Amino acid sequence: MATTAELVLDARCATGESPVWSVAEQALYWADIPAGRLYRLNPSTGALKQWQAPQMLACLALNAQGDGLVAGLEDGLYHLQLPPMGDTLSAERLASVAHAAPGMRFNDGRCDRQGRFWAGTMVMDMAAGVPAGALYRHDARDAITGQLQAQLSGLLVPNGLGFSPDGRTLYLSDSHPSSQRIWAFDYDTDTGTPSRQRLFVDMQSLPGRPDGAAVDADGGYWICANDAGLVHRFTPEGRLDRSLAVPVKKPAMCAFGGADLRTLFVTSIRPSGVDLSDQPLAGGVFALQPGVAGLPEPGFQG
Repeated sequence: MATTAELVLDARCATGESPVWSVAEQALYWADIPAGRLYRLNPSTGALKQWQAPQMLACLALNAQGDGLVAGLEDGLYHLQLPPMGDTLSAERLASVAHAAPGMRFNDGRCDRQGRFWAGTMVMDMAAGVPAGALYRHDARDAITGQLQAQLSGLLVPNGLGFSPDGRTLYLSDSHPSSQRIWAFDYDTDTGTPSRQRLFVDMQSLPGRPDGAAVDADGGYWICANDAGLVHRFTPEGRLDRSLAVPVKKPAMCAFGGADLRTLFVTSIRPSGVDLSDQPLAGGVFALQPGVAGLPEPGFQG
């Protein structure tokens, strides 16, 4: 399907990640991970606000109570409150994490359809290739101990988290160059437990590395193809259905939004120390019209 990416904002994010659409606010939130910056944009009015987090800010979810956001930072999961004045976020830690190695932080994350928050961790030095990453789930059980418990381990760069429309399939990718695989799991919606891990897509033979993802209302799995300037859609059976181009090499994550949830917003990375003359909009936020609708993003239930 032919479509043209529209520039939403020339944000110049070092690592623009975790776009989340708020239906109530008709606004898009996203983060610049290394800068620890939170953005909120109302695309219809152009109103933009920014806030500063106390640590690197990796992944976001709306709070179901309408009180700020929940986010994965460097050392745990936090409740972020957005001040009406000023640009400094109020951050209350909900649960800490015991990283398996030095130099780690959270990476990709989102809520399941029941409002549990899932997020993965990674060693920030990707070149080291240390499989110390893990996937964590946070719900009321962890609120008692204040400590996150790993549900999966041995990952390099966990990414591509997504849930099928009925919530019964969990998707997870590993975007490290030595992996580049996407897995599917059966998902128990009552207990929040994944099982029967199987290969969904091996992207070694396809353009780009699997980065952040979104699932549409028909069950299509959209994933950013980092390094290839594409966003791929796979059917629930794992068949490549279409690939849409963005004018940057490193799209990072996508999210459905807009008044009818038929716009696919894409955040991107602006790499440092390289010639960007062929991609001056790197780090920007883009919008695609993919011809399908998304689903409202679940809020965190706590």
